[in-house]
Amino acid sequence: MKVYQRLSQAFKAEGTTNVFGMMGDGNMYWQHENYKNGIVMHEVRHEGAGLGMADGWARVTRQPGVATATCGPGVTQLATALVTAARASSPLVAFCGEYPVSDDEYTQRLDQAAFAHGCEAAFVRMATPDAADDAVRKAFYIARLESRPVMLSVPMDLQQKDWDDDEPYRPSTSLLPTAVVQPHPLLVEQAADMICKAKKPIILAGRGAMWSNAGDAVRALAKRTGALIATSLMAKAWLAEDEYHIGISGTYATRTAMHLCEESDCVIAIGASLNRYTTEHGYLYPNAKFIHIDSKPHVMMSGGRGAELYVQADGRSGVEAIEAELNKREFQQTGFRNGEVKERLANAWEDRREYPLEPGTLDPRQVCLALDELIPTDISLFSGSGSTAGFTNILFRKPRPMVLPGHFFGCIGQMMPAAIGAIIAKGMKPAILLDGDASTMMHIGEFETMVRYKVPLLIFVMNNQCLGAEYYKLDAHNMDKETSVISTPDLGAVATAFGGRGCIARTVDEVKKATAQWLANPGPMIIDVRVSRSVVTLPYRRIHYGEDE
Repeated sequence: MKVYQRLSQAFKAEGTTNVFGMMGDGNMYWQHENYKNGIVMHEVRHEGAGLGMADGWARVTRQPGVATATCGPGVTQLATALVTAARASSPLVAFCGEYPVSDDEYTQRLDQAAFAHGCEAAFVRMATPDAADDAVRKAFYIARLESRPVMLSVPMDLQQKDWDDDEPYRPSTSLLPTAVVQPHPLLVEQAADMICKAKKPIILAGRGAMWSNAGDAVRALAKRTGALIATSLMAKAWLAEDEYHIGISGTYATRTAMHLCEESDCVIAIGASLNRYTTEHGYLYPNAKFIHIDSKPHVMMSGGRGAELYVQADGRSGVEAIEAELNKREFQQTGFRNGEVKERLANAWEDRREYPLEPGTLDPRQVCLALDELIPTDISLFSGSGSTAGFTNILFRKPRPMVLPGHFFGCIGQMMPAAIGAIIAKGMKPAILLDGDASTMMHIGEFETMVRYKVPLLIFVMNNQCLGAEYYKLDAHNMDKETSVISTPDLGAVATAFGGRGCIARTVDEVKKATAQWLANPGPMIIDVRVSRSVVTLPYRRIHYGEDE
């Protein structure tokens, strides 16, 4: 047996079923062995997109996604996707070839350790042939324990060495703790004391609450305490069926939600980072004390402050313990849950601001509202991180199997790969992606990857033919905003040329018609929706123009 064969066996033993990436001479023997071992290889058109797909896989499964690239230039293509995965706390292992240890002048040589660390990823190197098992186990151990991307760097020539050990591989899962983090009873009592004194509590749920399956516990606590339910951006639309759900807390909050947050005197945050976007630099909750529940030893809030009470616990176990303590005390109150608040929430998502539209363009708000109504709730939603995210992140309200926004690194171009990986991870269930034109163009080659693997993703390109963020910033500073305008081809026609389906849409009826066709037969498709540049998102109105309506 060769080392590359043992490496493939080790990946399979770690639970690897799918790999995303591009073949090169630094990883081709390992990839070839993966085929023999039944591991599905998804060949992409850009190494960074492959890692982005593995990131999407990891985000929705909470299991290590696996990507691969060859040495040197293959590795450097991973940069933006690695940082994005690191900021997303995605467990991920990237198998990367490395230049031969016997050839210091190899053309594709690179200090891959320095590169990985610069991209905020962990780094593991297989330094000797007999360290193959240890290297793979360590890479997966770090990815799982720290929930972060790990570059596993394997020199090309060492992969060709003989492997003589016939001991069965011991996977990283055998080393990891399995017990759920339980809250300290004294902290549970203190949390109950704070809640009993509060009159207007808000439960702010993040990804940690979702990952721990705390939904029923959150609903029960909200009902008992009279709390409104809000989420971080990353938990968008979770529990949105609750009639006292106010949407996202922070930058993408509605005006009504912001006013209600300002009235709150207690925030119970569950698995949410409470960063500056979620708390609006602390201004969103001026009168509130915080109870922060998270599985980490401690999480600092925005502005270098900490919660008045921090409870280290798994989200579900923490909420259940607090609910049980309140039940023991027979505590029950109406809080925010009354007719007056329900009336305020009834029209909270209406945006009445009128804008003149350029000929042949649509109001992107009307597109989002129509799609949220038209797309069945069993179809997942992905949204990009460009300027158009200000529409999708507020106006799409229905709960769905997956709702995956961007924004981890503030970069565009990453959501198409992430959506592809997530859809493959979930068994090819249909989903939609709303993203901008510049973002879509960045990885348009991966639409061909979608076609090759028959990925049932419908991409709505909210196409204002400009770099949107820069367009509005230039305008707000009285500079020439036209310098950010970039024309695009008919992206529906591009999709058709790649072997998929597509069209251009200039009316809401055209959007609806094309969407209905996709719903009848999901597959790779792009609808190039020409939207007006004159319509400014609510977050941008606040940030750049000092307006809140």
